[in-house]
Amino acid sequence: MSLKSPSFTSQVNRRGFLAGALGLGALGMTGVLTSCGNEASSSAAGGASGGATAANPFTYLSYLPMETLSVAPELLADAGGHFENHGLKVTFQSTKGSPQAIQTLVAGVGPLTRVGAIDLMTAAADGQPLVNVGTIVRGSSIRTLYSTASPLEKPEDFIGKTIGVPSEGGTSDKSLSLMLHKAGLNPDDVPRQVVGLGPGTFELVKRGDIAGYMVSIDQSIITQRQFPNEALAFDAGDAVRADSQIYTATTQTLEEHGDEIKAYMAAIHDAVQEFVEDESFEKTIATMRSKYSFGSLDEDEVATESLRQARDLWTANGTQPLLTSDEGYWAEGYAELVDAGMIQDGADPADWLDNSYLPTA
Repeated sequence: MSLKSPSFTSQVNRRGFLAGALGLGALGMTGVLTSCGNEASSSAAGGASGGATAANPFTYLSYLPMETLSVAPELLADAGGHFENHGLKVTFQSTKGSPQAIQTLVAGVGPLTRVGAIDLMTAAADGQPLVNVGTIVRGSSIRTLYSTASPLEKPEDFIGKTIGVPSEGGTSDKSLSLMLHKAGLNPDDVPRQVVGLGPGTFELVKRGDIAGYMVSIDQSIITQRQFPNEALAFDAGDAVRADSQIYTATTQTLEEHGDEIKAYMAAIHDAVQEFVEDESFEKTIATMRSKYSFGSLDEDEVATESLRQARDLWTANGTQPLLTSDEGYWAEGYAELVDAGMIQDGADPADWLDNSYLPTA
């Protein structure tokens, strides 16, 4: 399915949210992972102080499947007991991309999700009551896989070529448009096509059906290992300020579940700090493997390199405090979206940001 570029229209509107919220049952979720012995688990059971206090149930809405190291902070917070230490019993509920994650959040299915800053700002500018309560990824965590026979090494190389995206109007789709706009190019000149995210999708690139496709860091590493000397990855870096990943709540969920959201963010902070302190990732990988098993986690080299790149993004290469959203960086992201025509000017982006739910030093 070919897609139009989302460059100059917001992909989220009030009518769409109402329709999406009412149709969640029909759309369905991609799944809820359940705890079963040593199998991958969705629950961090127990309470603080070794279970002396009853744990508070908490549903986290993940726009990604849980079988990726893109959600390594969640996996370690679960397997390493950080959720339990903060009195939470967490259920991970996956949705079909960031648009549905926001829809389910607004509908009250869960109190917290993680999406792109692009997604929050376009929705908030359209009237949705969304709040950024913490930045986990500073810079692009998306890679565009391409063939050495037809390189995509700079924005200009994308013009006139079809790029595969995971979903229409999702974070990858929007970030591609914004990257092209910042380079002075017309996003409408780059057709999009919804594709799968597995390594087999690279066969579409080899056949020339698409010029490249957008995937997570760990998936890009796996694919390059499976297609040596054929597959390479384009990294947009931190040129686009709005291309960051943030934990997102609504004003209502903050009012009703503020303490639980603070506990969740404290557990994630502890997990990321553990990754920072584990230079080789040997201990943290072993902890995650004690409860989870999937391709990129099970391969030592892939897991280590994926986490190395992710750690640089979590810490802004060691220059920023964990999870804290920089107000200047946030305002620059808003200005990018206004300049690209993706949202209208006139709002104060500071109204959509609140660092007070993060643990204090």
